[in-house]
Amino acid sequence: MAWFRKERKPRQPRREKLEIPADAWEKCEACGHTDLREKFVRNLNVCPQCDYHRRIRAADYVNILIDENSWEELDVDLKSVDPLGFPEYPQRLKKAIANAGDGDAIMSVAGTLGGMPVSLGVMDFAFMGGSMGSVVGEKIARLGQRSLERKYPLVIVCASGGARMQEGVLSLMQMAKTSALLAQLAERRVPYVSILTNPTTGGVSASFAMLGDAILAEPGAVIGFAGPRVIKQTIGQDLPEGFQTAEFLLDRGMLDAVVHRRDLKSTVGQLLRHMSGQPAASGWTSP
Repeated sequence: MAWFRKERKPRQPRREKLEIPADAWEKCEACGHTDLREKFVRNLNVCPQCDYHRRIRAADYVNILIDENSWEELDVDLKSVDPLGFPEYPQRLKKAIANAGDGDAIMSVAGTLGGMPVSLGVMDFAFMGGSMGSVVGEKIARLGQRSLERKYPLVIVCASGGARMQEGVLSLMQMAKTSALLAQLAERRVPYVSILTNPTTGGVSASFAMLGDAILAEPGAVIGFAGPRVIKQTIGQDLPEGFQTAEFLLDRGMLDAVVHRRDLKSTVGQLLRHMSGQPAASGWTSP
């Protein structure tokens, strides 16, 4: 009988299928783990699977280290020029400015870290590989001078492939210029903390990067002067496993600590208060 039969009607889906755009996903360069970009951002661009510290921009480090709504950018008008007439250098500068959105490979900032006034410089690898030219050296020198005059601690986040070859000896002179200024900070007992990120190489590692009263590094950061291939060819020997990584240098006394990105602000804040003879911030706990 018809009324014993139940007509089967197709079920309507309870919710619409959500389409996730392709650019919403990110892939870890180290382990290949794929996850939502938002999850990477919430984790400070550290892979939630393998803890690989991905490269981030200078403004991101400023937001991580400096108290919210407490900072202002300094020396924004300083721009690189072409003093040697190097072929295609002006075009490369224009391209770097357009791609990176910054005036040069470093961002200098005045602000507070845990309530303590600081001078902060953050190098940006996205601008011509974080290469150190005359503007980078001048900005660091001005930050150091500001710290000298006001007795504010200096913090520099390093990320660089080395000196900028398009400026020749002028870029190499920034090594001496910044080192001399840091020597004055040491004489006046003004704290300087250097934070090494991936990579920190060349003339930067041979000057201000390794002159901090405290030298910190992010996990897995590549730190050295020349590349492993050049060193291997020069000495004619195989290099140890993990050569030029932050952990390798820490084991050999070249660094003071390897610090996870989420702990950078609390660690640097505690170091600066200790070096300045100030009490620890309320609620601070050791990472």
